[in-house]
Parts: sequence; structure tokens; C-alpha cells
Amino acid sequence: MSETLEQRIADALDRPVRDEVARYAASLGTQAGAEAVLFYGSNLRTGSLDGVLDFYILLPGSQAERIWPKVSYEEWEHQGETLRAKIATMSTGKFAEAARGESRDTTIWTRFVQPCTLAWASGTEARGNVLTALQDAAKTATRFAAALGPSGGAAEDYWRALFQATYRAEFRVEKSGREDSILSVNKAHFDGLLPLAWTAQGLEYVLENEVLAPRLSGPQRKAILTEWRARERLGKPLNILRLAKATTTFDGAARYGAWKLERHSGIKLEVTPFREKHPLLAMPGAAWELWRARRRAGRDQR
Repeated sequence: MSETLEQRIADALDRPVRDEVARYAASLGTQAGAEAVLFYGSNLRTGSLDGVLDFYILLPGSQAERIWPKVSYEEWEHQGETLRAKIATMSTGKFAEAARGESRDTTIWTRFVQPCTLAWASGTEARGNVLTALQDAAKTATRFAAALGPSGGAAEDYWRALFQATYRAEFRVEKSGREDSILSVNKAHFDGLLPLAWTAQGLEYVLENEVLAPRLSGPQRKAILTEWRARERLGKPLNILRLAKATTTFDGAARYGAWKLERHSGIKLEVTPFREKHPLLAMPGAAWELWRARRRAGRDQR
């Protein structure tokens, strides 16, 4: 196998994005004093600017918040078009630690073993740090996949087992078969990635007639599964904490909610300064206004 994991990840990081996305990422990174901005999600795959763009901003220095990442929503007017973004922010160091699997968190290595690209970086050192972290994310994910998956099977069987396990651990409400859609729409990304990541961490395997079988000893498998169970136990409480925090620290939550409401229902709610600053306290008034708007819409249709 001539390709290495580093080459595979480096090629993905250099994947071009639309000029509008690159400019938005540069603006976000510069304003935040960041080291790097990662772009991921369905808009990376489709190249569309519609909906919400997904960015991760990585900052220098130590992690400021114990419950991370910080989540925000922003809108950017560019050449007469409004670009919308959901932004997660954390330190590069904490991101790298989570990617290595050194924390009980599962969200970083699960998210970033999937496609992403480096939309902006402050320099070559920052790019190198991101490249290393994403390689580590692939190693962590595939190490757990080796133990959570079958004793032998197709690569998709290991990825499927991994994603199903992480969905259960993270308290995420996903439609049945979500892991299959991730694998199918990102087929080129996942093709060959599993054995590359196993090789990069010295995990031996056998490949015969497209059937992969990791060579894990009994003690090795037991140790990995013990690690997994510790993460599984804390996954739900940790994500509930993050959701609770997001209700009070999600910058731009009122604008994000109003935009989604108008997009899905056609009903436009005014985002007042009070609603912007106190989204939870404003919810009863917004709900009342929404109820009245729906009644008016119902009468107009009669």
C-alpha cells in the first residue's frame, strides 16, 4: 500500500472550497485570533452556500472553558448574499487531546474522521498541528472500530459498528440507518481509510478477498473495550451538560432559531434586542407571537 494516512489526510485538508467559504473562514479566523478554521458538513460535500455552513475555529493557548466547544451562530453579508454559519470554538491543544482519545469525549474524533477541510490557517505550523490532530482522530476512531466491529468483515462493517456505538453513547437522536447514509455519501473519503489508519498506528490486520480482520489479542481487545465502556458511561451526561450550557451560551441563538423557523414554516419572528440577549426569557413571548401568527395564517387560508 503506497499511500500513507498522512498523505490521505493532507490531500483532504487541501481540498478547495468556494471562494465565499474561504473568505468567510478567513474573516472568522482573523477576528478570533485563531490558528485554524475547519470547514465540514453537508455544504462541504455539495458545494452549496444554502442553509448553514459548519465551521470549527481552533484558538491558540489553553482551553478557556471546561465544557467545550463554545457554539455560536453568525450571519455574514457578502456581495448581496447572506451567508449563515454555525461555529464551534475551542483551543487547538484541547482539540488535539480529544482527537488522540485522551479525554472521555467521543465527539471530536468521531466528527473529524469524517470529511473536513482546512478553510483557513494562520501559517504552516498551524496547518501541521491540524494535520497531526486529524491523523490522530482517524487512529483513535479505527482503534475503537477494530474492537467494536466484527472479528472479520468489510471495512463498512467496522465503520457501521463504530458510528452506531458513538450515536448511542452521545445521546444523539439519529434516524435509523444514519451511519449508512454517512458511508454512502462519503464513499470516496472512507474507501481504504480503515487499513491506512490501522497501519499508521501499528495495528496488524489480515486482508483476504476484501475481508479485513484486525489481529487483536484477547488482552488488547479487552483493554480497548474497557476504554470504550468508560466513554460510553460518560457520553450521555457529558452531552447533556453541553446542551444545557448551549441554552445560555449559544451566541446568536435567537437569530438562528428565527431563521430556521422562517425557513421551515414561512413565519418570520422579529429578533428584538431582548430576545437576542435573553433567548430563554424571551421564549414565552416568542411562542405567543408564533401561535398568533399561525392562527392568522390559518384564517387567511380559509
